[in-house]
Amino acid sequence: MREDGKIDYIEFPGANLAETKRFYGVAFGWGFQDYGPTYAVFEGQGADGGFQGDADEAPAAPLVTIYAHDLEAMEARVRQAGGVITKAIFAFPGGRRFHFRDPSGNDLAVWSAG
Repeated sequence: MREDGKIDYIEFPGANLAETKRFYGVAFGWGFQDYGPTYAVFEGQGADGGFQGDADEAPAAPLVTIYAHDLEAMEARVRQAGGVITKAIFAFPGGRRFHFRDPSGNDLAVWSAG
């Protein structure tokens, strides 16, 4: 079961997606599920995550993503705590999410399946 406030997903840039998948598959035995030509997911590696191969969508650094059952309530909590919303709630295949910057300048995201 997913829990509020727990790191749930990490997204890494993956400029050369085929090479990235090859490396992690060979080096660590990871398997992948492709979601189109520019996105591949890995699961069961301690934390689930994926690699973004679309240069226009890829984060500059790994994007730590936190799960929330109630996305709007979590967005309000992030704002109240001093986070800056950098990408408003939007839908993506699998759910909805928003991005924020914490007071130290770290960029993270929060997502919900619903």
